[in-house]
Amino acid sequence: MKAMLVRSYGADAVFEAADVEKPAVKPGHVLVKIAASSVNTVDTMIRTMGKELPLSPELPAILGMDFSGTIEAVGEGVQGYSVGDEVYGCAGGLADLPGTLAEYIVADANLIAPKPKNLSMREAAALPLVGITAYEGLTRAGVGKGQKVLVHGGSGGVGHVALQLAKHFGAEVYSTGGGEKQLELIEKLGATAINYKAEPVDDYVAKHTGGAGFDVVFDSVGGANLSNSFQAAALSGQIATTVSMCELDLTPAHFKGLSLHVVFMLIPMLHGVGREEHAKALRYLTKVAEAGELTPVLDEERFTLEEAGAAHARLESGKAIGKVVVENG
Repeated sequence: MKAMLVRSYGADAVFEAADVEKPAVKPGHVLVKIAASSVNTVDTMIRTMGKELPLSPELPAILGMDFSGTIEAVGEGVQGYSVGDEVYGCAGGLADLPGTLAEYIVADANLIAPKPKNLSMREAAALPLVGITAYEGLTRAGVGKGQKVLVHGGSGGVGHVALQLAKHFGAEVYSTGGGEKQLELIEKLGATAINYKAEPVDDYVAKHTGGAGFDVVFDSVGGANLSNSFQAAALSGQIATTVSMCELDLTPAHFKGLSLHVVFMLIPMLHGVGREEHAKALRYLTKVAEAGELTPVLDEERFTLEEAGAAHARLESGKAIGKVVVENG
């Protein structure tokens, strides 16, 4: 089969088209002909940082985690799937799991779900990693009806899904953004946009919560921005973040009695523990999408499998609005 390989890691690492052996289905797995794959920040980090990240695969490597496609073979012990089913998931591209920048993938059946019928293959491929991340963060934070939820980075890959899911859960949703296009997208998706470059945290907390703070803060920016999340949260509030590889003074969190939930959705893939929770989350996302309450936003640029390098460059440029997707065929 055709695949895009990286043979070295680093800032100058490139993708090379190659013919590799088509994988054979195995127990507990399905063989999927891939229609599309999306690019996530972690994919670009693996390509450029390599073995500085403990999750990077051995070289030569097929990168790519998200995919949508059609089942061509079903392994022993797999129930609920048949040849011809359209599915999506996040199932490769790290550790010993071959990735999705290829024509086929053998995916653990616990890392996939039926593709939303109302989404295209491109849209479905954009959803798994960011969707599972948003779902995990919001559910662990106990988001619910009537709460005031703040999403930092609501125009980003994880953020734009988080604000739609928070709305689905019945919350009153606010989101920060830093540019006109970002703020327009946030409003279009049904949240109240906050220009963090123009409004200090105390000002928008006073304006939107009467100074009480937000019940839940979903921080898809993380790092140093966690200090803003602590500042914006209500007493005994909940904070979920996707980026916490930093040193930070937790004193503000202590005096507010905050709960901090760190989301690293790759854990089941890396350790083989709790993979069925990914299938559960994806099935839930399918229901929300088919109800018309969740639509992935795609970047306007389109890329073929052979243009995987350009797709990575597009994401790294910071110019993409929405998910960057690579299409097979």
